[in-house]
Amino acid sequence: MEYLDSYAGRTVLITGGLGFIGSNLARRLVELGAHVTVIDSLIPDYGGNLFNVDGYADRLRINIADVRDPYSMRALVKGQEILFNLAGQVSHLDSMHDPFTDLEINTRSQLSILEACRHENPSIKVVYAGTRQQYGKPRYLPLDEEHIQAPTDVNGVNKLAGEWYHIVYHNAYGLRTTSLRLTNTYGPRQLVKHNRQGFIGWFIRLAIEGKTIQLYGDGGQLRDLTYVDDVVDAFLRVGVNDSVNGAVFNLGGAAPISLLDLARQIVEIAGQGDVELIPWPEARKKIDIGDVYSSYARIQAALGWQPTTPLADGLHQMLTYYARFLDNYVTP
Repeated sequence: MEYLDSYAGRTVLITGGLGFIGSNLARRLVELGAHVTVIDSLIPDYGGNLFNVDGYADRLRINIADVRDPYSMRALVKGQEILFNLAGQVSHLDSMHDPFTDLEINTRSQLSILEACRHENPSIKVVYAGTRQQYGKPRYLPLDEEHIQAPTDVNGVNKLAGEWYHIVYHNAYGLRTTSLRLTNTYGPRQLVKHNRQGFIGWFIRLAIEGKTIQLYGDGGQLRDLTYVDDVVDAFLRVGVNDSVNGAVFNLGGAAPISLLDLARQIVEIAGQGDVELIPWPEARKKIDIGDVYSSYARIQAALGWQPTTPLADGLHQMLTYYARFLDNYVTP
């Protein structure tokens, strides 16, 4: 495909490059012939893991740095053609317990990155990882890009601000920025050591360990999921296309699925584990946002992207990966 061929020989920088999506993106770019530099702070519990680039570490450049350091960022953006900006604190629970750290990483650091680009490399293309969490509780479904943004937690507020800094820097300074609002991404190299960064990785771990997946209420809440290879493909399409500069796009799954059906499917594929329905804790019930799933119609029309990995195939690949490598992702 032409857009994939465009990466051969390109210099590419990935913030959060040792994390889940960043490392999968880095591996794919190396395979496409790009000169890749990954930045990651390797903060415990945030998902960065050197094992994520196992077998590729000698084919890319690894820089252990914090995006909150403006001096490091100014040096690192020089000479780069494309920046995939995936660094962030993604736990909604952690953002409520420690809002100031979330503010620093998801908001202030984004300004540092954009200022570094503006002053040191104004021609760089920047693709930002936003989140459907920016929308908050849906007023209609599927969520499209025109839906009001009314986050229900600190993380959503700060990710919204981080995204809009990117759009403002496009409008004000001509920086070539685009944002992708991700839904529930799943696949190999996802954090599974705790359950504070989404439910899918945790469900997978429980099944592999033969434990019980507990769901609140009747488990009927609908969610959409996108396999990480499909998400990587969306980033690659955007990274070499200037027609989408200044735009925002949802990435959605092929079809929503209830949490109960998802958990049962994971247990069935794993061949072990169990699913249990338990009453809603009062505190959780108050903040539940019900069904959530996104429309990917805009990016499909603009760039031809759509999810292509069947859910059963993606879950099978993820379960196979962690059955083999779980020890590299959990604390003994």
